[in-house]
Amino acid sequence: MNSPAANSIQITVNGQARSVPEGLKLPDLLGILGVDPSRVAIERNREIVRRPEWPSTLILAGDEFEVVWFVGGGAR
Repeated sequence: MNSPAANSIQITVNGQARSVPEGLKLPDLLGILGVDPSRVAIERNREIVRRPEWPSTLILAGDEFEVVWFVGGGAR
């Protein structure tokens, strides 16, 4: 019998379908995606997830995420 953590769920990240392990929290997802958490904002199901909520945010089947990267720069 498979353990629950071995099961996969389907989510969408920036418009692309992905299969990820069940039971992930938001920081785990960022690790899988290879994303530097200090340089992004996260939207889940069209709502911004505040950074203090990331460790307790469980990834659920069908969730839709938008990961927005901060880009430095400015006028010269």
